[in-house]
Amino acid sequence: MTDLAAQSSNVASATPDTMAWDSRARRVVMIYLPLACFILILLFPFYWMAITSFKPNAELLNYKEHNPFWITSPTLAHVKHLLFDTSYPRWLKTTMLVAIGSTFLSLFASTLAAYAIERLRFRGSPYVGLGIYLAYLVPPSILFIPLATVIVQFGLFDSPLALILVYPTFLVPFCTWLLIGYFKSIPYELEECALVDGATRLQILWRITLPLAVPGLISAGIFSFTLSWNEFIYALAFIQSGANKTVPVAILTELITGDVYQWGALMAGSLLGSLPVALFYSLFVDYYVSSLTGAVKE
Repeated sequence: MTDLAAQSSNVASATPDTMAWDSRARRVVMIYLPLACFILILLFPFYWMAITSFKPNAELLNYKEHNPFWITSPTLAHVKHLLFDTSYPRWLKTTMLVAIGSTFLSLFASTLAAYAIERLRFRGSPYVGLGIYLAYLVPPSILFIPLATVIVQFGLFDSPLALILVYPTFLVPFCTWLLIGYFKSIPYELEECALVDGATRLQILWRITLPLAVPGLISAGIFSFTLSWNEFIYALAFIQSGANKTVPVAILTELITGDVYQWGALMAGSLLGSLPVALFYSLFVDYYVSSLTGAVKE
């Protein structure tokens, strides 16, 4: 009897260990391994840009003697050349100015449009919202030719102001569509109470709707800033002088001479150009996540 009791206790004690091991193994295979692969694929381009930025030309051009995935003798020559021998600081400043200006202009217009479509409920408002969203689907490769004619007629060619005024053509439709869905989640009763108290529509928008819609506004701002920062076609078509170019266009047109690619400077420019967007995301990630869950619920 004593032996049987001891065996049964051993089996009982072994069962949780087996289940725990099975659960850990399943968790590793189903969660951690795919997550590790995803992170590796996602971060590898940044790693490649980083090591290329600090590799000397001897290591960049000779993979037979040097490991392509590691740096033997790091150097700051490419970064120094980029920052002091080119107009990269001015390109970065121009890109930041254009991205911030077009983002604020787009948010202002899209907020008014989204509020009017969702809250005022005029005849045909759903079709207006659908039409605005369909305008976002028109490819820039079709629009940049007529827009170029308008820019030249207004005397804005080769000016960053041209990009600030042109980028809202594709930012406003997207931001309006995004904010319409967010305004829809804000309870109507809040505005009805304010109307009963004698508040105007602008007061309701400024004091009630916008404070509740801050996560949605930040989410729209993140997308607008990112699209403006990475835009290429309009910046290539409307800016001609090297000093006024944005970073995405300048690093491809100014750092390539003939068939010679300055890979170190190119990768350093791409890496430094991606840092503001990454910093912008990291600062407002909490608001961006909260915007996915909607506003105040009833």
